[in-house]
Amino acid sequence: MKTNLIATPVWSTASFSDAAETCAMDVCHLGEHLQHCSARSGHWAWLRCAAESMNVFVSARLVTTLTVMSLLLALLP
Repeated sequence: MKTNLIATPVWSTASFSDAAETCAMDVCHLGEHLQHCSARSGHWAWLRCAAESMNVFVSARLVTTLTVMSLLLALLP
């Protein structure tokens, strides 16, 4: 005999199927958390962000980047 099992979610939320609302206290705690995180990242955070952006740019254009670099190296005396 076949039995059909219907998988139901096994989690619960604090909103209990109502629309979740944010209160001013949540926004305040989030702001404090973001300030804490940015303070911990230090003065070099801008360098990490720039390196990440450059990595994303180069990896998306890998073949073109390798071609341009090869041409530049070939032009050097």
